[in-house]
Amino acid sequence: MKRRNFLASSPFVASAFSEPVTRWLVSPTEPMTAQPGRTSVGRAHIEELREAADSARVWDSRFGGSGWKSQSLTAYLYERVTPLLRGRFSEGVGRDLFSVTAEMARLAGWTAFDAGQQHAAQRHYIQSLRLAKAGGDANLGSYILSSMAMQAMMRGFTSQAIDMAQGAYERVPSADPRVLGFAKLIEARAHARDGDTRSACGCLALAERLQQYGEAEASGSLTWIDFFTRQRIVTDAAEIFRDLGNPKATFAWHAMGEMPGDAFARSRGIRLSVLASAYAQQGELEHSLRLGRTSLRLFSRLQTVRGIDYIKIFTNSLRPWNREPAVAGYLREVRTLATQPTLA
Repeated sequence: MKRRNFLASSPFVASAFSEPVTRWLVSPTEPMTAQPGRTSVGRAHIEELREAADSARVWDSRFGGSGWKSQSLTAYLYERVTPLLRGRFSEGVGRDLFSVTAEMARLAGWTAFDAGQQHAAQRHYIQSLRLAKAGGDANLGSYILSSMAMQAMMRGFTSQAIDMAQGAYERVPSADPRVLGFAKLIEARAHARDGDTRSACGCLALAERLQQYGEAEASGSLTWIDFFTRQRIVTDAAEIFRDLGNPKATFAWHAMGEMPGDAFARSRGIRLSVLASAYAQQGELEHSLRLGRTSLRLFSRLQTVRGIDYIKIFTNSLRPWNREPAVAGYLREVRTLATQPTLA
């Protein structure tokens, strides 16, 4: 097997996070010293990298991690950014350089995760956490750790996810409230996957308060956390109550926010899948299958491997009707999707 194919198909290994997470928890930042490299790195380089990071983030939010532009982010990191890290820069420029590179590496991890490349995602996340530490950026380090917790949670390692999310929240109490709120939101989702209603609801309520406070106090300097809005709370809360088997609460949260538009196809597909599962939990098969099919076709068009997790959850909710012709037809569509090379 070719090394690239092996890395793309390697499974998530929770223990791979142990050492880098422990090191960050011991000390989230480290001193920055000026570097004597050949290439002089200045503010123009930092602005270029920030623009590249913003562009990649917008692309990912609309199209997911399997698109060509998301995949090119890794090449950009190695070919353009790595030489700058070996360059000559002042302490201030160095901190900004390491921080924006950490942000880009985190995004590379997220897009790899969305594309189903679990091992590659872990490598990017670990590197991102180290870069944030080197840049003295505790806010970003906390956010990266929460992202790592989300990957662990989505791969079924809920206990590890809870520990990491709690570490992201507790280790940097002075972090931006939105950063802390995101950590609590991920912890809430992990508790929901464990079926712990009380803990999930407690964390969700705290995430809500922190999001509201952070939005009111936001200075605009941390653009990478701007996604953490009321709409994000609504989206994740709907998933939390789906996992807790409470469809009424899922629909109530859904009603509090707008359905993501066509421009954000991945988010729309996820929401439709969550609602489809909630309808199945209520025994409304017709509504459930209609939304489930729409979601399935969106995931198929986007070729987002992460969508398979949502498809599996919805498919499991259909078990009481496995003998129904309509359900059998849907399951045939799922099997057809599973044979596609990008999703197999």
